Amino acid sequence: MHLSKKCSVFRVVLGALLLVALLQLLYLSFLSRLHGKQQRYRYFELFGGRRHPRPESDSRKERLRYSLSTGGIFDHSGQYRVYKNLVKSDFTSGHRPGSGPSLALATHTTINNLHHLESLLERWQNPLSVAIFAHGQDVKYATALVYALSFFCPQIQALVDFHLVCLSGEMASFPEQDREHFVGLEDCASVFSRLETHRDKSQNYAIGGNVSYPNNLLRNVARGGTESSYVLVIDVDMVPSADLHQQFLAMVLRREAAGDEVFVLPAFEIRHVRKLPATKAELVQLYQVGEVRPFYEELCPRCQAPTNYSQWVNSHARGSGPLEVAYSLTWVDPWEPFYIGPRTVPLYDENFRQYGFNRISQACELHVAGYRFSVLSAGFVVHRGFKVQGEFHSQKDEENKRNRLVFRNFKEALKSKYPSSSRRC
Repeated sequence: MHLSKKCSVFRVVLGALLLVALLQLLYLSFLSRLHGKQQRYRYFELFGGRRHPRPESDSRKERLRYSLSTGGIFDHSGQYRVYKNLVKSDFTSGHRPGSGPSLALATHTTINNLHHLESLLERWQNPLSVAIFAHGQDVKYATALVYALSFFCPQIQALVDFHLVCLSGEMASFPEQDREHFVGLEDCASVFSRLETHRDKSQNYAIGGNVSYPNNLLRNVARGGTESSYVLVIDVDMVPSADLHQQFLAMVLRREAAGDEVFVLPAFEIRHVRKLPATKAELVQLYQVGEVRPFYEELCPRCQAPTNYSQWVNSHARGSGPLEVAYSLTWVDPWEPFYIGPRTVPLYDENFRQYGFNRISQACELHVAGYRFSVLSAGFVVHRGFKVQGEFHSQKDEENKRNRLVFRNFKEALKSKYPSSSRRC
């Protein structure tokens, strides 16, 4: 009798356990179907038809379709195809140029470095124009990811204009047929997580297949994508100081800027492990203990030395007051400053590709054209990580030699372009 009761209790417990297991299976099955429906809905939102259209996403998709349908335009060399305004921000779509000064940031990258856009926009939070170079399968991938970023990320949708550059023999297409790239994309964070998985697969200058990274073409495309009266052009893995946008515009309203004046931002690089400084006081503190140093200090100290870092660090009480011009400099070879300039400054020479002389050549032309270089008291830009010998692609030195010859021809051409100028590079 006692044994029979034990068996009965055992059967009851076993039955309860089986029931719980069954309910868990049913619950997991329900969650799986729900996730599948959510994922299909996300696909439908991104690529689908008219069943439940969202007007703003539908118009965004139609604008992308139109941009792609044009087939882009060829650059002057005929080697690259350019899709300007592949995706327009809400700011650009609805903006009407006003009478006051305005400032936009322009940058360039491959898909490998596009993940930097997240922290760049977090710091900038103002109009931003991004030119992306893609090659081979990355043309479709870049088009799809740009669309997903503009779809899922409200701040990108509001502020960022995307432009695409590829080889002239390649064409971008609407990503409806490439849904496999989008498995798991549910929000902005998931899109940037996907970009993180694609990072550092190759450096910008080591694309492979004998393909040249057209850095100056990309800079011009990004610059041309904004109608702001002033533009700051930097690399995508750099960030400006906090509040630079409003501080600069306030300064321009206080003082009348000359049309031949550019405003230099001292450039620094910081150890990867460090948090990026927001203010001049924070930067100077890190600078004094060696955690921050002048940009390119190890690779080409002469390229930034004319900025006069010691004077800048010790000027204006570390930038506690309003932004202003600290001092002015005359350009000397091979200075390649980062600066905020009027949209009328000469374009970058697109004959320079890959490594070497691409930014120096433009600074040289500004000098010959008569521009003044005014160093700002507290604004700066910071590159993530120290640039060190041995981390560059294998063809760096050969490219530098080749572009040195291009630079010689470029300087000779400036004599004809500015015949009345007494300045030389």
